[in-house]
Amino acid sequence: MARDTATRLDAIDAALLALIDERASLAGALDPSQAILTLRRVAALPRTTARLGLIVRLWREILAEDRARQTASHLSIWSGKDGAHTLELARQTFGAASPARLVAKAEEALAAAKTPGGIAVLALSGDHPWWLRLLAEPGLQVFAALPDLASSGPMAALAVADLTPEPTGADQTFWVTDAPGPVAAIAESLARDGVAAHLVCESGGLRLFSLAGFYQRDDVRLIRAPGQLSGVIGASPEPFYV
Repeated sequence: MARDTATRLDAIDAALLALIDERASLAGALDPSQAILTLRRVAALPRTTARLGLIVRLWREILAEDRARQTASHLSIWSGKDGAHTLELARQTFGAASPARLVAKAEEALAAAKTPGGIAVLALSGDHPWWLRLLAEPGLQVFAALPDLASSGPMAALAVADLTPEPTGADQTFWVTDAPGPVAAIAESLARDGVAAHLVCESGGLRLFSLAGFYQRDDVRLIRAPGQLSGVIGASPEPFYV
């Protein structure tokens, strides 16, 4: 029986390798919204034994390899005070195929995001509201929140690139405001307009909110929301619940 099992596993491994090799020859680089839709589609396929976490990790590496071959993407990571944690989250989310480097300043990561294939991954820190700078950098937008697996803990970093996020059907939008007063009052004001808001980070009177759903920058509900200095800085898919 053990020999039969080993023989069957060898045959499966060979078939998997052939299929992965064929897929690599056909695949092109996907934008972030297409990649997440692919992950969701694969995760919804029937299976009997393989855990969803394994499926997500495997396909994430496959998609990262596709992206690295087509676009020569590279990661610049600002971890704030959390040491290597942000680097670990970046690797979990974007795979091991893309070169990655830690940078000393958030501004270095944002500058690298403007270069071809550049992705900046920045820790959320109350000591440095780097996300405010995106209001003056309309080309750079948040397109992913890390970790992207809900079981891996609360939101700790955001990924930024020179691209325009597309809706995936289950998204969150990131909105910055300098509105004074209690956070609850700001959230209540948005709720009266049908916008569900959750505080992500704040620093020196500046607040970063996550809004449930996908909102455009010119959405009238956000234009009339509290604050003199405010705006959308991007959007990301909701995390996988694995």
